[in-house]
Amino acid sequence: MEFTRRHFFSRASTGIGIAALSDLLAAEGGMPGLPHFAPKAKRVIYLFQSGAPSQMETFDYKPNLVDVQGTELPDSIRKGQRLTGMTSTQSSFPVAPSKFTFRQHGKSGAWVSELLPHTAKVVDELCFVKTLHTEAINHDPAMTFFQTGFQLAGRPSMGSWLSYGLGSDNKDLPAFVVMTSQPTGGRGDQPLYDRLWGSGFLPSRYQGVKFRSIGDPVLHLSNPPGITEGDRRRFIDDLGKLNQMKLDDFGDPEITTRIAQYEMAYRMQSSVPDLTDLSKEPASTFDRYGPDSRKPGTFAANCLLARRLAERGVRFIQLFHRGWDQHTHLPEQIVEQCKDTDQGAAALVADLKERGLLEDTLVVWGGEFGRTVYCQGKLTKDDYGRDHHPRCFTVWMAGGGVKAGMSYGETDEYCYNIASDPVHVHDLHATILHCLGVDHTRLTFKYQGRHFRLTDVHGQVVKGVLS
Repeated sequence: MEFTRRHFFSRASTGIGIAALSDLLAAEGGMPGLPHFAPKAKRVIYLFQSGAPSQMETFDYKPNLVDVQGTELPDSIRKGQRLTGMTSTQSSFPVAPSKFTFRQHGKSGAWVSELLPHTAKVVDELCFVKTLHTEAINHDPAMTFFQTGFQLAGRPSMGSWLSYGLGSDNKDLPAFVVMTSQPTGGRGDQPLYDRLWGSGFLPSRYQGVKFRSIGDPVLHLSNPPGITEGDRRRFIDDLGKLNQMKLDDFGDPEITTRIAQYEMAYRMQSSVPDLTDLSKEPASTFDRYGPDSRKPGTFAANCLLARRLAERGVRFIQLFHRGWDQHTHLPEQIVEQCKDTDQGAAALVADLKERGLLEDTLVVWGGEFGRTVYCQGKLTKDDYGRDHHPRCFTVWMAGGGVKAGMSYGETDEYCYNIASDPVHVHDLHATILHCLGVDHTRLTFKYQGRHFRLTDVHGQVVKGVLS
């Protein structure tokens, strides 16, 4: 029988000194036998657009909607599909074309909205998937589904699965790092819960580590006043010995996690300040990422940090940007939202490409569902809103393992249903794992008598997007 380090530590009762244990934990390389096959990508940067961007204002161009502006969405298109509580009582569902101009860009001829001029410059590096669909119609279950493959809280997030399966390429930084940013103006929006990057029933050492923009990037990273680095090292060693005694007595793998986390925290005291010190970045870097990249906590600044994390071998880097929930006043609000995110995302792709990192880094951009073609509330010449729409929406991917300069799938003329090549959330997860050399059906964890996986009992790799 093949034992993992985890099983070994949980069953060992004697003979492991704390220094030796720390060295073994630092060298944790994931599960035996992974990756299952040669990977195209070594890491993932997931730019999650919380609140659900409208596909019709960004990447899914529907010019013929102008001809039916203000008319009722046909029953033949809606097909009795469910609505949210926010529009289910509307007596009218008028079609609202996008008021923004689209143009084709790059050799691929991809259609991109005028709202995203920087993204338009890198379309030949992108793979647009226009036929994502999901099962949830409200934010919390939809976001939870995208992160964990299940609508109810309690399962491991994607980053935790990868941390568990593939381990880390940097002993001084976590395998899974999360950063969040707010929209300009600080509009209230959907909350972000720590469980979205939690480890669920996996050992807690695999949960995401959230980097903050104010104070210490990681809580309690600095030594308290009067505590020197030597004092801290002695404290960690003595605490490790106490934890080792408990490990010998009980064999609880969470004690192993605790030891590893204290060791990681000690190492991060030097690695994180170096990571977040941007003083050595040239002015051209900030010009590329835009003026917001000089402001800690912005999406652009987080994109720059994501590149630095990728350079240092962090396995899964996830950026959450809030503010895309535009039920009303969409034309006004989405302008600011795109301005907040466009340059940073495009700069990240271009920067990774220039440094030779894009070929083994998979970048993913998208939200938890799409937006309705019909107007929520009153439709006017200059103003409209859009409700949640899980039936079809767009994400893009770039880099390791996916084809560049292509679009996959088509939606119908109303951007309401999928016309060809549907891609379920489970399919997206299976494809991401495939790019990392992981067979999604074989990365499992036994819990409460069942072998769980990120894709549950579903998911097919979308071979049409693979390079």
